[in-house]
Amino acid sequence: MNLTIRQLNYFKSLATHRNFGRAAEAVHVSQPALSVQIRDMEQALGAQLVERRSRDVALTPFGRLVLAQTEKVLTEMQALKDLARWNGGLSGELRLGIIPTIAPYLLPAALGAIRADDIGLVIQVQEGKTARLLEDLHTGRLDAIVLALPLENEKGLVFEPLFEDRFLLAGTEARLTALGGRENSLRPDHIGPDTLLLLEDGHCLTDQALEVCGRGQEHAQINMGASSLSTLSRLVAAGFGLTLLPELAVGREAEGLSLRRFGGQEPSRQVALVRRASSIDDGWFRTLAHILARAGQEITEEVRAAH
Repeated sequence: MNLTIRQLNYFKSLATHRNFGRAAEAVHVSQPALSVQIRDMEQALGAQLVERRSRDVALTPFGRLVLAQTEKVLTEMQALKDLARWNGGLSGELRLGIIPTIAPYLLPAALGAIRADDIGLVIQVQEGKTARLLEDLHTGRLDAIVLALPLENEKGLVFEPLFEDRFLLAGTEARLTALGGRENSLRPDHIGPDTLLLLEDGHCLTDQALEVCGRGQEHAQINMGASSLSTLSRLVAAGFGLTLLPELAVGREAEGLSLRRFGGQEPSRQVALVRRASSIDDGWFRTLAHILARAGQEITEEVRAAH
């Protein structure tokens, strides 16, 4: 019996997505290629791993047992790879994922600090939404990711908080004036739903903004169509509505916008660096977290001094 790491990865993807098409897309192969590998794996083991149904698959009892062992094997294989790459501390190659509402604002300063500290590190950056980055982190395609907390029901991960990123209310001066004289008592629920513009669904910043404003995605009057903060800020500057702008983005996206701080406890998001609990850490994670935290804190402190 000869099983390959590739087959184990494909089987884990199929068990996760319960659909051949989605599983194949997740591991970047064609659906027929993945299907062939699963059948070869079943033949090698002498038993069926999944029940094939019209729209999805279900693990057989034997398949559940194999999945448990598969996850153990893949975890140990990833640990071996990490050990080989990180035996020199913060050096070698780092595969870093980062969400798009943080990446363009934090990375320039952070990468500059890494070069200035003369750290022998080659960083490969992947930008993506939270769900995709978490999947790639769990499967070992990424070493660490930068995202915004909180995360729910995520196990097997280590979180290192970096800095607090507060939200400001952004809009034209006319729209902000229309909210009334609330310079010291402005609250998120003062924003009318018909004036709130947010990023398209799937961005964690949208979920955080809706939670801050006490609203759900089903609210028909909230416009969630912009694909980036740059697009969103230009729409708001043109007078189409108001939005919540994180401090991290103010330096690049606030041109043509007026900004207001909220009174009392200011709404914010906590930016964090995340790795797998099973990955080898001989100091690289904490060193990288320190660099990212320092860069983020410098940006947000500058914004707080100006606004």
